Amino acid sequence: MGTGVAPPPLRPGKFSENFNSEPVACCQAYTLTLFWRTPKIGRLIMRDAMREQITAIFEASIAAKQQFLQTHSDALIQATEAVVKSIRTGGKILLFGNGGSAADAQHIAAEFVNRYLVERPPLAAIALTTDTSALTSIINDYGPLDVFAKQIQALGKPDDIAIAISTSGNSPNILRALEVCRELGVSTIGLTGGSGGEMPAYVDHCLCVSATSVTPRIQETHILIGHVICELVDHILYGEGIA
Repeated sequence: MGTGVAPPPLRPGKFSENFNSEPVACCQAYTLTLFWRTPKIGRLIMRDAMREQITAIFEASIAAKQQFLQTHSDALIQATEAVVKSIRTGGKILLFGNGGSAADAQHIAAEFVNRYLVERPPLAAIALTTDTSALTSIINDYGPLDVFAKQIQALGKPDDIAIAISTSGNSPNILRALEVCRELGVSTIGLTGGSGGEMPAYVDHCLCVSATSVTPRIQETHILIGHVICELVDHILYGEGIA
């Protein structure tokens, strides 16, 4: 049955030429044209293209993790040892980041405070991204640069360790917080990606996902790094191996 409206013209090559850079827009435009003409073929092409993109995303994520393992496993061991040392001396873990990295900070903190995979005592960890009253009052009175720095000034002690998360390594409020950690004698671990940005100069242990500068691929590796630290802490302090 006709619609009274002419279908959009076919644009050969548009989908394949631009799929990697504009997958959603190209999928929609090209598949819409195919739906006008041959709905079943359009769905099949859409699914094949999505399958290719899914595979590419998984492969990129796996590659980032594999390269990190090959080049930074010693740094991860040293960072984990620093966390264990802090816990053994009665210190706490302070975690912070912006956006998705804030969510990662909260996720990792929860693994320590509750448990990871084995029954063990709760471990002291605080995500500096969760107290909305503190966050908004600091931003209102002093600006976003000090949003984590002032909390560290209030809570940080020399036996503590901070885990700072920034995919670029250049977030001003993260670097400012790391400066305060150094002033207070708080040990620091930095999770970053790409070139590492400025962060390596500010931290005691830098864990850089150097295989990529794509934010989601870096974040996917960051949460794996956080889980590895949690699992190793369980094994070292409580004699439980999971893998």
